[in-house]
Amino acid sequence: MDKHNISRDEIADAMKSEFGFNRKLCLDIVNDIIEIIIEGLQSDNKVKIHNFGTFTLRKKKERLGRNPKTREEVTISSRYVITFKASKVLLKSINSLK
Repeated sequence: MDKHNISRDEIADAMKSEFGFNRKLCLDIVNDIIEIIIEGLQSDNKVKIHNFGTFTLRKKKERLGRNPKTREEVTISSRYVITFKASKVLLKSINSLK
């Protein structure tokens, strides 16, 4: 299977084909869902979508890293990262395809 990145436009087009809504409405829905996930991460550090998975916001501490080309040590600043853990239903669905 080839790698495939899905854009918001492609999701909106798929919704349009499936449900027959106009394209602008579908794109608004996709953008609203993404915004809800972002807001949930900002307020609660976790967003769970039933039968899909859980997005979690985690803070990484500052650490010492190394430039692979120059071998020079550099400080990597602290930052937030988003992790995703798939639900059992999603994992079962994916594993049944193989």
